[in-house]
Amino acid sequence: MSFTDRLVLWLHIGFAIFTIGPVTVAIMSTPRYIRKRNLVIVRYLYRTTMIFTMVSLGVLLFGLVLAGLKHDFSKPWLTVSMTLFVVAIVLLLLIIRDQHRAIAAMEDAEATAAEAAAEAQAAQAQAAQAQAAQAQAATPGQATEAETAPAAQPQAAAGQPGAETTAGEPAALPGPPVTAGTHLGHVERGRVATVGGVVTLIWLVILVLMVWNG
Repeated sequence: MSFTDRLVLWLHIGFAIFTIGPVTVAIMSTPRYIRKRNLVIVRYLYRTTMIFTMVSLGVLLFGLVLAGLKHDFSKPWLTVSMTLFVVAIVLLLLIIRDQHRAIAAMEDAEATAAEAAAEAQAAQAQAAQAQAAQAQAATPGQATEAETAPAAQPQAAAGQPGAETTAGEPAALPGPPVTAGTHLGHVERGRVATVGGVVTLIWLVILVLMVWNG
């Protein structure tokens, strides 16, 4: 084997070690942090997956150069390995898309939660101001009227639509809103986990073919 062959072989192995390993760890860790709603880590894993996916093309490039130098293109195992590698790259692109969608969904969920918290604080502040204003404006005569007001309120509320409740049963309180982002995050998490497992299996098959026939 010439010096050029050895150099290309070591570059091929080096790209395989330092790109396939990190990208596999990144895609397999993504579902866990989507479940934890850790937006910072998911963004980091998204960038890691995207960068190492592009760099991993060097594995295919130097593999093709090495096969050309050794005239191995006619061997079936090499054709299978290259085909599987291309399939793995396509699946990685789908994972990158799903990671991006999960990040967008988590950002929407955080924005919605922040808006809801701000509206709740504003409503509490307005209620506190209204109570303080009523307490300051209260007079003995008004206090007498305020004592008789609660008795008339149930009768007035009975005429309003949607106010009917069963006797002895409290009115149902609205639950927390279920945003589309929360649902989408679960969907994308499942896709990343499934496709990531397929990609890892493809890497193992390629590795076995290379070691067995190398």
